[in-house]
Amino acid sequence: MPQSPTKPFSDVLSGERQAIPPVWMMRQAGRYLPEYREVRAKAGGFLDLCFNPELAAEVTLQPIRRFGFDAAIIFSDILVIPYALGRSVRFEVGEGPRLEPLDDPAKVGTLATQADFGKLAPVFEALSIVRGALGAEIALIGFCGAPWTVATYMVAGHGTPDQARARMMAYRHPEAFAKIIDVLVDNSIEYLLAQLAAGADVLQIFDTWAGVLPPAEFARWSVEPTRRIIEGVRAKVPDAKIIGFPRGAGAQLPSYVEATGVNAVSIDWTAEPAFIRERVQSRVAVQGNLDPLVLITGGTALDRAVDNVMATFAQGRFIFNLGHGIQPETPIAHVEQMLRRVRG
Repeated sequence: MPQSPTKPFSDVLSGERQAIPPVWMMRQAGRYLPEYREVRAKAGGFLDLCFNPELAAEVTLQPIRRFGFDAAIIFSDILVIPYALGRSVRFEVGEGPRLEPLDDPAKVGTLATQADFGKLAPVFEALSIVRGALGAEIALIGFCGAPWTVATYMVAGHGTPDQARARMMAYRHPEAFAKIIDVLVDNSIEYLLAQLAAGADVLQIFDTWAGVLPPAEFARWSVEPTRRIIEGVRAKVPDAKIIGFPRGAGAQLPSYVEATGVNAVSIDWTAEPAFIRERVQSRVAVQGNLDPLVLITGGTALDRAVDNVMATFAQGRFIFNLGHGIQPETPIAHVEQMLRRVRG
């Protein structure tokens, strides 16, 4: 009988350590690749690229063709949920996202409760195209932003260094802020289920701004909404594989893992290695955590950093990745150097 292809990425999430850890990079489809820049120029604006199924599928597949990563992540953005909720979302060159701010309770009252998922049909179509083009051994990752992180952009109308506007609103008007969170939880469940139906094998929940919250607020606004999303997804797809990324959570990661039920947790480069190995990796797979700046640096510094990550985590369930997204100025040769070092 012919053997089924190995699926190293999915196998790690199922609890099986791999001798050579699977590898992918957050933001692996992006501006460091010349082929991506060509497609982006053809597409026009950022959202135009996200909502063009053929072009979104093409840029999703580009890093797989070039580097042979073990997983592809669909090209999209965490702010498509606010867009589907009828909020104005645009991306300014060099400035990032711009939204209508929901910065007081009266404005929160204008928020729709049900997203128009017809607006996100191109994302689902792109997932189907990519799944059909990938080898069976390569995982396809769908994703959403965690409610806390998405809410920070919705409240302020843009990103800020410390997300103070969202934090202040959560303190001053917790009921209004909870309404935003509840809407995002309910619609994120539907969005993730639709991604699984379209061909995603694995889901990741990005909580980029989790680390700015003190412990009680972290439990309320990061952990609990994520737990509800995972519970909602698994009510329909019990074996759904889900990775959480509460960036900057540090010492709060064990409680996050226990409460949410994630299959793996992604860690940033500031995480204390022994703590993660002993308190987190002993329970679930971990993903990470190379500093994106050392990937830009290259040379012996990169070799040393890759070796340190491997020495710390590769004896357990582990997915090699960066501690956050790859930077646009990263040399392609350094990505190739990283892969050679990881794969031996």
